Amino acid sequence: QVQLVESGGGLVQPGGSLRLSCAASGSIFRIDDMGWYRQAPGKQRTLVASITSDGHSNYADSVKGRFTISRDYAKNTMYLQMNSLKLEDTAVYYCNAEVIRRVGSRAVSHWGQGTQVTVSS
Repeated sequence: QVQLVESGGGLVQPGGSLRLSCAASGSIFRIDDMGWYRQAPGKQRTLVASITSDGHSNYADSVKGRFTISRDYAKNTMYLQMNSLKLEDTAVYYCNAEVIRRVGSRAVSHWGQGTQVTVSS
């Protein structure tokens, strides 16, 4: 079993900051790519940012320059530092990880339960 647990969501005013965390635990040999996705009410889930096993990151155009993704490989944890938050950043944020559970097995995608981020004045 593999568990992904997000934390750090909450209510913040426009222009404020939040830091999300995603901790992976369980039967893990190695984690390949990890990413943050978000889903606003009535909309599809979309990629916010991703980071590879060797640290290369990618961002949605809407968050470039405001959000920073990072990983602590020793702790199997991923972070999303969100600055200059806007009303349109309001959504449930989900973490995703491509997990290899044992040597020689293929990576399997796992999702966290989501954490609510609300930007409101």
